[in-house]
Amino acid sequence: MAKADYYQVLGVEKSASPDEIKRAYRRMAIKYHPDKNPGNKEAEAKFKECAEAYEVLSDPEKRKQYDQYGHEGLRGTGMHDFSRMNVEDIFSMFGFEDFFGNVFGGGGGRRGGVRRGGPARGYDLETGVELTLEDVAHGTEKTIEFTRQDRCQECKGSGAAPGTQPVRCPLCGGSGQVAKGGGFFQMVSTCPQCQGTGRVVKNPCPTCRGSGRVPKKRTVTIKVPPGVHEGQGIRVAGEGEPGRDGGPSGDLYVYVRIKPHEFLERDGNDLVAVVPISFTQAALGATIDVPSLEGTRQLKIPPGTQYGSLFRIRGQGLPDVRTGRTGDEIVQVTIETPGNLNARQEELLREFARTENRNVSPKSSSFFERLKRHLGS
Repeated sequence: MAKADYYQVLGVEKSASPDEIKRAYRRMAIKYHPDKNPGNKEAEAKFKECAEAYEVLSDPEKRKQYDQYGHEGLRGTGMHDFSRMNVEDIFSMFGFEDFFGNVFGGGGGRRGGVRRGGPARGYDLETGVELTLEDVAHGTEKTIEFTRQDRCQECKGSGAAPGTQPVRCPLCGGSGQVAKGGGFFQMVSTCPQCQGTGRVVKNPCPTCRGSGRVPKKRTVTIKVPPGVHEGQGIRVAGEGEPGRDGGPSGDLYVYVRIKPHEFLERDGNDLVAVVPISFTQAALGATIDVPSLEGTRQLKIPPGTQYGSLFRIRGQGLPDVRTGRTGDEIVQVTIETPGNLNARQEELLREFARTENRNVSPKSSSFFERLKRHLGS
């Protein structure tokens, strides 16, 4: 299914400022927040769709690529796979934990709770690969290039300048949480100063500017099994973003796009080819050449073949990705009517029509012949 326009998802114009985009995302995220729509899978999907749109439109480089080339322009940019992320991770990613914690009560529940410090798994990433039908038929290896946020080697991911270390957050005392209110009713939310890590960087690393991450291009080779389908994902374990505080890396999901073939269309594991023949071949029968993934093949057309007739060539389709069983090639014939008959061809056809006792249009005369008859000359 085609992705929706990111500007429409957030309800903003293409000329929207970064602040307008941020406000729009917060508004949409509150509307579709799972705590506000318990058990509503459609709302949760919309929530994650809004997060995907915000990731692109809040990043100047990704937004520029998207504005110029659409969704195709985001290939290899290390997009996060929000469908596999939970709500807390999305909040943490954009630094909105405190904002949403205040809106929905915080307090460490399943959703909207405080993200404590400690090891955490890295985010999953997604990218795409384009295949031909020949690739699908035989399987292939593809080299994929993408960009991910990698651990900064200068500061070893700490975010602090070499020779220094992050210090305990003075606002939360290192707990990663702050409490608001008093007495019986107290609201606990993520510390806005350390974002729940319990530590802050006083002297930021000049390379990563205190984030602990730098964009890095990666190249991986993947094996594509025979029979894959459009939109199918291939998981590459550990090639997502590195985890936090020693946590495991996420995974990379490579989604398949299949390039259109000049003559063949896919129908499940079958291939369909539409081949034109002449009306004499249809009437008298013939042996014709038809396209296939292995070059041209010969197909016998019986006499009296009708327009739209289907013929099956066994075992010339695509393999099933699970069983390996190969589909067929289905050839549909269309009949072409000649447009420019010479005198002899027209004479023969009129003779044939008389043997069928068919009423056909008379031979057309030229404009000047008809004009002479009209004038009686």
